[in-house]
Amino acid sequence: MNYQNYFALIGGLGFFFFGIRMMSDSLRKVSSDRLKNILELLTRNRFISLLTGIVVTTLIQSSSALTVMLVGFVNAGLMTLQQAIPVIFGANIGTTTMAWIVSFVAILDIFAFALPLVAIGFLMMEVPKRPHVKNWGGVIFGFSVLLVGLGFMKDSVAPLQASQHIRDIMINFSRYPILGVLVGTAMTMLLQSSGATIAIVQVLAFRGLIDFPSTVSIILGDNIGTTITAQLAAIGTNTGAKRVAWAHTMFNVFGVCYMLVFVYLGWYQRLVQSFFPGGITENNIMMHIALAHTLFNVTNTIIFLPGTKLLQRVVERIVPQKEELISMRPKYLEKRLLETPVIALEQSKKEIIDMLRLADSALRDSFGLFFTEKWDLAQKVKRKEEAVDNLQAEITRYLIDISMRQLDEAEAEQIPVLIHTVNDVERIGDHAENILELAQRKMSQKLPFSDDAKSELKRMIETVQEMIGEVALGLETGDNAHAHRALHCEDQLNRMQIELRHAHVQRLNDGSCKVLSGLVYLDFVDFLEKIGDHLTNIAQGLLSGLRWESR
Repeated sequence: MNYQNYFALIGGLGFFFFGIRMMSDSLRKVSSDRLKNILELLTRNRFISLLTGIVVTTLIQSSSALTVMLVGFVNAGLMTLQQAIPVIFGANIGTTTMAWIVSFVAILDIFAFALPLVAIGFLMMEVPKRPHVKNWGGVIFGFSVLLVGLGFMKDSVAPLQASQHIRDIMINFSRYPILGVLVGTAMTMLLQSSGATIAIVQVLAFRGLIDFPSTVSIILGDNIGTTITAQLAAIGTNTGAKRVAWAHTMFNVFGVCYMLVFVYLGWYQRLVQSFFPGGITENNIMMHIALAHTLFNVTNTIIFLPGTKLLQRVVERIVPQKEELISMRPKYLEKRLLETPVIALEQSKKEIIDMLRLADSALRDSFGLFFTEKWDLAQKVKRKEEAVDNLQAEITRYLIDISMRQLDEAEAEQIPVLIHTVNDVERIGDHAENILELAQRKMSQKLPFSDDAKSELKRMIETVQEMIGEVALGLETGDNAHAHRALHCEDQLNRMQIELRHAHVQRLNDGSCKVLSGLVYLDFVDFLEKIGDHLTNIAQGLLSGLRWESR
């Protein structure tokens, strides 16, 4: 490999990481559209999920591409780990079709479509004015850039495919199964394509450079090596996405471990040969290799499919949940309940309460970042604020669906109040991000804050958190006493805003406060007061009995 190959490899990695990040972000934006409904339909049970993985991988001829997409889906909150695992099983079976056609045509190169897709995705993002089209353009653009990255990585190590040294290693060491597994794993990791590894093995076998029993262990290693793509895609993603990558890895690793026993005994090779009468010839050795690849993945799937939950538990132990799992999907908005509007409205209220608690959690993290300067809290705030935004869209859409049903007057009057409540909660989430930005400004500019200023802010924060708690209880219980206590907190916040501004002016006059620190301080106080305003709107809605005309 020359320096150009090394540059291509590094650049390919950059494209790859950018593509998966952009695709994941775009998927989150379209999570409430048809894609989510299609995925929910296709992953309703493990057998349909398995078939989905087989069909999709057969069509695109890349299990790596599908597993990368699964990582993106789970990272975006569109799928769960339990739904993704059977799709991974199917992807492993679907990828074996490459070995069946490689004897007749060159490896199907899906990367050839990457550049046209880049243009299509870019035009969809830049030309149309509709956000829906732009978001889908982002998905296509991100995925196509991801493919470009994979293509660069694959092409950058292309000299290895023609290297006699590599061939010598395979011929000399692949006869020993464990070494063959290592060689197959390394090759697939380098080539970033299980199909390429199998094709090379088939060509070498066709030329008589390697015998069939020696190819089997390389095929097993190929199944381990192909999991590196999903592992790379999972870098920088959430816990759920990392678990998808590890589910793919552990499924193949476990399968190789038990299959090696039969390979060492020679039983597996003899089983494959029994399907072809007349023994191994130059004309059918490629078919032997294709069958060996397919038989391993089908057998592994049959064994693991009933134990999907066991594999899930193993993966959850390998990748423990170190932080709160933030779901982008609503818990209570069941569409089948729309035919019973009274129950559907209660489900909406439950979802709004969850949304408020999530916004409160985002606020607490932003407060923690401001006072403790722990940078890891910043990502949590952003993720939770995105989840709040998504819930706003989901709940609003659900409420509109309810309004289209036959409602009595009391039920109909609740709809606009609840929609306004959802909007107020979403604005509280926005203020969490505003406070995050203040914290980042404070840290990046190293702005000092006096103990008095910190104490005053914390006192106002305590009142805000008390008010949030009262509003949440009011929504949950319907008891107006909580709404009255929330409004009392609002009075306190208004007085505090005036008092703290006077205290700030006094510190400026005393010279004990920096001007830039003071600006951050005042913005913080104002954001807290605005949060109180949004909570007041919700409390007043509770006092009106959630009836629009009474407000």
